[in-house]
Amino acid sequence: MAKRGKKYIEVRSKIDSQKKYTFDDALGLVLDNAYAQFDESVDVALRLGVDPRHADQMVRGSIVLPHGTGKTTRILVFAKGEKEKEARDAGADYVGAEDIAEKIQGGWLDFDKVIATPDLMGVVGKLGRVLGPRGLMPNPKLGTVTFDVAKAVAEMKAGRVDFRVDKVGVLHCAVGKVSFGREKINGNLKALLEMIMKLKPSSSKGTYLKSVAVSSTMGPGVRVDPVEVSLLLK
Repeated sequence: MAKRGKKYIEVRSKIDSQKKYTFDDALGLVLDNAYAQFDESVDVALRLGVDPRHADQMVRGSIVLPHGTGKTTRILVFAKGEKEKEARDAGADYVGAEDIAEKIQGGWLDFDKVIATPDLMGVVGKLGRVLGPRGLMPNPKLGTVTFDVAKAVAEMKAGRVDFRVDKVGVLHCAVGKVSFGREKINGNLKALLEMIMKLKPSSSKGTYLKSVAVSSTMGPGVRVDPVEVSLLLK
């Protein structure tokens, strides 16, 4: 079991692990007790009533958070010709094709997101073993395989996040930074929850949203009453 520091233990002592808080109270505990020397991310963890082993119950998507993420995203675009210029003009950090693929095969991974035009997926596909395990492989369902590279780059720079339920039905996503304050984090959280509720698989039976917890990067999770979701969305 990992040894916890004094500050973590102190914060945890202020949280009732058996209680389900309102969103407002939960965010208050998270924001007021953030103790790291850096601007911590605020994360939400949702346990969904789905079985990801079945393709028709996979919950996956992306959203541009209204207040962004507070993170600087380094974007790599695989494109040639006119689309290469379009990507650079839109603010992509790195643009290329076979030359970039060779760098990646050599161990270079100084980027956070990857976009590719459909005609270059043959080149990108050879990098599957490197990009796939890191969640960096471009995917048409997430809008990262597209000829509209300018739009994709702009969305990522504006605070777009991708999310995907894991093999045990839990979905993790960052919804901002501690410095954002409650209003902006609430706005981001509401947008994310609306999207996830819209993506509920028709084959999912019973309770869809089973549990909710919010936390900062270094802090403990604070449980939220799932009933609060309907109140937040109103």
